[in-house]
Amino acid sequence: MKLIRFGSIGAEKPGVQLDNGTRLDVSEFVPEYNEDFFGGDGIEKLAEWLERNERNCPVISNDVRLGSPLVRPSKIVCVGLNYAKHAAESGMAIPKEPVLFFKSTSAIVGPNDDVIIPKNSEKTDWEVELAVVIGKKASYVEEKNALDHVAGYVLHNDYSERAFQIEKEGQWCKGKGCDTFAPIGPFIATADEIKNPNDLDLWLKLNGETLQDSNTSDFIFNVQEVVSYISQYMTLLPGDIISTGTPSGVGLGFNPPKYIKEGDVVELGIEGLGSSKQHVKAYK
Repeated sequence: MKLIRFGSIGAEKPGVQLDNGTRLDVSEFVPEYNEDFFGGDGIEKLAEWLERNERNCPVISNDVRLGSPLVRPSKIVCVGLNYAKHAAESGMAIPKEPVLFFKSTSAIVGPNDDVIIPKNSEKTDWEVELAVVIGKKASYVEEKNALDHVAGYVLHNDYSERAFQIEKEGQWCKGKGCDTFAPIGPFIATADEIKNPNDLDLWLKLNGETLQDSNTSDFIFNVQEVVSYISQYMTLLPGDIISTGTPSGVGLGFNPPKYIKEGDVVELGIEGLGSSKQHVKAYK
């Protein structure tokens, strides 16, 4: 299934997107896509209910806003420098183990909502990423069992303010957690829809120009390794998001660097996970 949430900001309701693109309101059965849903066999129960009730579900117009396809989770754990070419363009060594950082959950917005360049920012950058949604509590998970803990996959743009991230003292979170810096969606594809998350094409365009064009087969640490590794250091809860890193082609890597400015349009997508588009606005 493809899980969506739709409606105005703060009033989103759960829905599903069918293979033919039709969007259905399933809020009669599911109150929200949250920790209880993902951790309580919600996907299986929804699939069973939908088989019996699909014809009776209200159809959602395509002009209705899509929100983030899940409620704000307990955490977003990100993997840095997880593609060799991206590590090289960043001027950093290929890591020997996953580089982890947190991204503020208050940065989450809908897939096509505006991205706001933060106050005093001059170096806001883009990063197309495959994100993993946890479906079963994960603690000290072995790699061979890691995918059993995955509910699905979703498109994420890990916007980053490079001056805040790199030039200021402290950890990367200052450049990662700004408002609107985590557009998620358009939908969560449940795990059964993605046969191999480690072999998916992903791309990003700025004002129509393709700047990122790669495949998750270039991961340094694949999805199983990342889920297992993170679970050695913290408990992953149902609905938590792991963002698996970005390929080469970010603004920081150009000479001279390229950064987004007001009026720009960023489009991105991943094979099997749809696409999103953000219009860039300046903080006011």
